[in-house]
Amino acid sequence: MKIKISALTDVGKERTNNEDALIYCSDLSLQKWSAECQKEYVKLGDLGTLLVVADGMGGANAGEVASSLAIETVKERFSVKNAQEALASEGDGIASLLKETIAEADKVINQRMATDAETQGMGTTIVICWILNDGNAHIAWCGDSRCYVYRPTTGLRRLTKDHSLVQELIDNGEITEEEAFNHPDNNIITCGLGDFQAYPTPGIVSCELKPNDTVLLCSDGLCGYCTDDDIKQVLKAEYVENEACCQKMLDCALDAGGADNIAIVMASLIGDDQELPELVKQSWLSALIHKLFGSKED
Repeated sequence: MKIKISALTDVGKERTNNEDALIYCSDLSLQKWSAECQKEYVKLGDLGTLLVVADGMGGANAGEVASSLAIETVKERFSVKNAQEALASEGDGIASLLKETIAEADKVINQRMATDAETQGMGTTIVICWILNDGNAHIAWCGDSRCYVYRPTTGLRRLTKDHSLVQELIDNGEITEEEAFNHPDNNIITCGLGDFQAYPTPGIVSCELKPNDTVLLCSDGLCGYCTDDDIKQVLKAEYVENEACCQKMLDCALDAGGADNIAIVMASLIGDDQELPELVKQSWLSALIHKLFGSKED
């Protein structure tokens, strides 16, 4: 398969500094990291592609430092050597590298706080997606930054599950997803890197990808202002044009209020013989089946 990646971040309408950070490497074999929109599709390399979003917290206490340290740690840990060893492992090498990377980022952030009084109280969420050329994506996260996959024939699927107070309330049956979206405590997370009482325990999930799929990573500056249905509608209308779709997603968050920082990384996948994703109309029957039962393809 081939991949094209777009990345955008915005300070939002009310903040004066941007604590969100993002990075991607379209081919880990080359170790060329970027935070800009990719201009063309490239073939997925032997070590795959890595996407990262981090949402810093701490306001005046250097949330942007925490997210930046997390990003730099990911870049260091996902060296060619470490990626090769993880993929060659007969055990859970992929999951181990993801977990070790998040643990190391947490350690680096805490070490910085121990030596710099001005950074006390800082922290960050993180979501990492490793897309391999076998068609599988491996995702790890702490906090409420999210990873989605959009498939034109079946719609949008959220791959991550927020580490948050409102998610716990949903799991306990106390509120619904709809009530959680506007809940007054929907900004409280229960797991992250930095100033948290517990050692970070990331969520880990894998997903099979196919040509025409779009992978979306975002901070809660997007998913905290746009519902999953809002996100799905933008993707449905724009997924063929990757960069334009990423901009429309950012505009959607700003139009919905956009008070928070916003970070978006979007990766479009196509077959080796394609130039662009195919324009596929989702049938009402497949949409209904996916809504009721999910998709075996997913």
